[in-house]
Amino acid sequence: MKPDYWQDKVCVVTGASSGLGEAIARTLAARGAQLVLVARHLERLEQTADTLRALGGKVLAVGADLTVQQDVDNLIQQVVLRFGQVDFLCNCAGRSSRGAILDTTPEDFQQLLDINFLATVRTTRAFAAALLGQRGHLVQIGSLASKVAARYLGAYPASKFALAAYAQQLRLELGPDGLHVLLVCPGPISRGDWVPRYAEAADGLPAEAQQPGGGAKLRGIAPTWLAERILIACEKRQPELIVPWKARALLALAQLSPRLGDWLLLRATSKKSD
Repeated sequence: MKPDYWQDKVCVVTGASSGLGEAIARTLAARGAQLVLVARHLERLEQTADTLRALGGKVLAVGADLTVQQDVDNLIQQVVLRFGQVDFLCNCAGRSSRGAILDTTPEDFQQLLDINFLATVRTTRAFAAALLGQRGHLVQIGSLASKVAARYLGAYPASKFALAAYAQQLRLELGPDGLHVLLVCPGPISRGDWVPRYAEAADGLPAEAQQPGGGAKLRGIAPTWLAERILIACEKRQPELIVPWKARALLALAQLSPRLGDWLLLRATSKKSD
């Protein structure tokens, strides 16, 4: 990492109260960034903010539901009033799902698209001018499900595929004007609460549906390690970060041969090929 690169940069992180969003915020705070933390539940977010302030971080916590345009408008107003600039926006807010595809209703798709994709569109449009003015970084947290759609993940892959397309369009249209866009496509993130998160939603589905990544045979990624890799990718102005590296082979083969890609994906997310 470049010494002092993040010092005093104004960095907005959504979904910052837990998980990867919190890890990114902590990593930025350790490098001297000024932070704007965003999440729906302000009480929990303030706990994260207080922890970072105790470590010497400069932190503004903003409670906002990013599926509501008025909340997004209020967020950008607070950031501009407080800091006058934005150097980094990480769209980390989102959630996963489980469900057989024919049991996934249009309403289910709409809900996931609103949270995982349209909320990102709202924040990106709100902060684009400020980011362009700083030749800043826009980080979109996708998933391996932005590239391949495993079984029993309900509306989740469709919402993340949309994010990948949006990131590419942003790169092509705004990259020449100075905006750096990074699409992050990680496998399952390590966390201790996956059983209560997925067990109920996966009721009646094969056992692998309860697992992180829908049964993907991948070691969980440490959020702090991934946060550091994201910041390094920003410093290098990379267009994509796919983790783990071995998943890239599956993604490349799936593009070359859908039949082979399907077979490999089944093998990678099942106890046995079925």
